Amino acid sequence: MRRFWGILLLCLAWGALPWPALAADNGGALVIGTIGDATSMIPMITSDSASHEMSGLVYNGLLKYDKDLNLVGDLAESWKVSDDGLTITFRLRHGVRWQDGKPYTAQDALFNWRFMVDPKTPTAYSGDYMKVKDASAPDDHTFVVHYKEPFAPGLASWTLSQMPRHLLEGKDVRASKLNRHPIGTGPYRFVRWDPGARVVLNYYENYFEGRPHISQVTYRVIPDMATMFLELKAGGLDWMSLSALQYRRQTSTAFFKKNFVKYKYLASGYTYLGYNLKDPRFADKRVRQGLSYAINKEELIKGVLLGLGQVCTGPVKPGTYWYNPKVKQYPYDPAKAKALLKAAGWEDRDGDGILDKDGRPFEFTILTNQGNAYRANTGVIIQQRLSQIGVRVKLRTVEWAAFIKEFVNKGRFEAVLLGWTITPDPDQFDIWHSSRAQPGQLNFTYYKNPELDKILVAQRRTFDREERRALLFKMQEILAEDVPYTFLYVPEALPILAARIRGVKPAPAGISYNFTDWWVPKALQKPALTR
Repeated sequence: MRRFWGILLLCLAWGALPWPALAADNGGALVIGTIGDATSMIPMITSDSASHEMSGLVYNGLLKYDKDLNLVGDLAESWKVSDDGLTITFRLRHGVRWQDGKPYTAQDALFNWRFMVDPKTPTAYSGDYMKVKDASAPDDHTFVVHYKEPFAPGLASWTLSQMPRHLLEGKDVRASKLNRHPIGTGPYRFVRWDPGARVVLNYYENYFEGRPHISQVTYRVIPDMATMFLELKAGGLDWMSLSALQYRRQTSTAFFKKNFVKYKYLASGYTYLGYNLKDPRFADKRVRQGLSYAINKEELIKGVLLGLGQVCTGPVKPGTYWYNPKVKQYPYDPAKAKALLKAAGWEDRDGDGILDKDGRPFEFTILTNQGNAYRANTGVIIQQRLSQIGVRVKLRTVEWAAFIKEFVNKGRFEAVLLGWTITPDPDQFDIWHSSRAQPGQLNFTYYKNPELDKILVAQRRTFDREERRALLFKMQEILAEDVPYTFLYVPEALPILAARIRGVKPAPAGISYNFTDWWVPKALQKPALTR
């Protein structure tokens, strides 16, 4: 599942030099710093961003997003939607080969659909594909899907990474070698994975769109932002995402202006405090609303993001067509917070400064992942604010892979501090629909609302943008009223790249959409690893 991390590039900071037009050189290596390690190289069975990012250069979908976030062909050279919206016919490219030499055909596309709807496949993304009534591959280059009913997010769902049928069919996906050694059709092929340390990819010489200019890409796992920044300064990294502190105060020197280029734009993602709604303390929405009033979002943006972000009011990106700016909001108001909690039965009856109910103090643990200073600092500020209204909070951080597998996926938490990527299509079915409130699914807070369920279904059935927008506006109003999450903030994306990299063209999709066009002049290239 290929995803973009940036939408609406707002401004380019210093360092974007007007390079003269030169022919692109091939060769060299690029090293990317990342906080978390991947959990699997089969992206359809993972929900963590590291897995999707690291495998994203190995695989292709039938479709992809261009620089302006329009859907364009990838493995499909064209497609046609029938007039009744029930059938999509894809015409696939000729001459595409898997990285082991086998040809890619429509039988692979058919297998991928069957793989996604197979109940034995442990995936959180099956919903979109269950909408397909039938699919067929009448010849090697034609793939046809028939929907039960019009399905607006259907096209976007075919950005799904295509997996090799000849290596996965009939196998247990959990035991597949592809988990550790991916074989795709993409511009880069897998070389090695040192768990917890690095993933190395080399360019695929037979890539159907031509050789990517940069020969080798390495993802280095460095679970600490400060250490990663030191590696950047020492020349061990060419690309990382800066923290707000690094962007504001540590990268304005002559050294950085000479050697790097900084970018800044509103990220396609948000941070939230999610409540486990199976926990009776959070079942009453007055409790969730009260906690939301007790958290000062502006303070978080100022203190944690150094002003580089916006208050989040829901799961849709501010400023986009689908964003509803008039939903209920929760400005900092501790008096209102206390009143709502008292109405829900929580008050300090024994005078110890902690709210209680039925003899139990109001205390809970916020769980988050290691290596994310934003979340760690956010948790500390939330802890402080909630203590001021008589709610005792403990903070616990867990290594990323264990955090997802052992706690989030299994619902073993009271509250989590996490973030979601916002995808170009606004469909939120998998995150909020009641049918997805199951272990291993994306509705891991177990939120259920019959009215919202109907809206989530209805917005998928209409291709009328205005009608769909009205439904999604209502969705945002319901979520803002029910607050299954306390929506906190949308940060700015702050990537920094080595100045020797050419071909970067900021666009509404961010900066990585044209990665295969990036290049480095011969004289500035770093050697690729040979072992």
